[in-house]
Amino acid sequence: MISHNNSSKNNNLIQNNAAIGVFDSGIGGLTVVKHLRDLLPHEDIVYFGDTARLPYGIKSEEVVKRFAFEDSHFLLEHGVKIIVVACNTVGSTAIHLLEEHLNIPVIGVMQPGADACVKKTRNKKVGVIGTATTIRSGKYSQKIHELDSKIKVIDQACPLFVPLVEEGFFEDEATHFIAKRYLDKLIANNIDTLILGCTHYPVIKNIIQRIVGEDVVMVDSGEETAKFVEKYLASNNLGTSKSTKSELKLYVSDLSHKFQEIAEHFLHNSLSHIETIDFEQFLIEKGQDFRDYINQILIKDV
Repeated sequence: MISHNNSSKNNNLIQNNAAIGVFDSGIGGLTVVKHLRDLLPHEDIVYFGDTARLPYGIKSEEVVKRFAFEDSHFLLEHGVKIIVVACNTVGSTAIHLLEEHLNIPVIGVMQPGADACVKKTRNKKVGVIGTATTIRSGKYSQKIHELDSKIKVIDQACPLFVPLVEEGFFEDEATHFIAKRYLDKLIANNIDTLILGCTHYPVIKNIIQRIVGEDVVMVDSGEETAKFVEKYLASNNLGTSKSTKSELKLYVSDLSHKFQEIAEHFLHNSLSHIETIDFEQFLIEKGQDFRDYINQILIKDV
């Protein structure tokens, strides 16, 4: 017979050794995964990229909120101990609902990015680039102004960046031309710090840096989030006790012919296995009760 204290300790050990869950609308969240693996080499990670339904950045808020719950529950079925929302669009619209209704910790990419930006700016003029939904929400400006109301925030939606990255146009002339069009306003406002407010954007960081100039400090919200996760696990005694190399499980809702090539570019590593999920079937199997549960949450949030 196991005593109550020993049983609790064993359950806690199981939780500690459970994987970190990460989801994004596509493969951009793998930039977060890379930083997590660099900082936490023994932590297992389960990643879900909703590639069949991307981009999230042009969808309505209600649809994004619904997708966020569906993606999160896919990860919950894999027994993850924490969920990292590696999607700024979800962070700007739905993370408060996930934090309220999920029974494990939920960490987004926006607050760590805003924190780093406030610390790094010298002239208090910062730029934010992201999807149309992220920029329209104004959440980055809100979080920055909560920390320092004197900072001037100049934001710019860059909706074409995600499809360009998903196509693998990392150093393409077309990407440079489009980036120049998007970034001219930020340059004209003399920003000294720029938040890459979408986890796809660090992949084209070199192009962005050349356009805005070497003096502009780039804030990778995914990198800052990984640092936050490292501290959160340590301070809440949620770190793994394993000393072996971590395992990465990659799931996507649609596997394009270029996915593996692009994913390996994101991770700077080769991948042996990527599993395609019939996500529609997954949702069907979740049943009507699950759909009703999400509907009730969305109705109350209006």
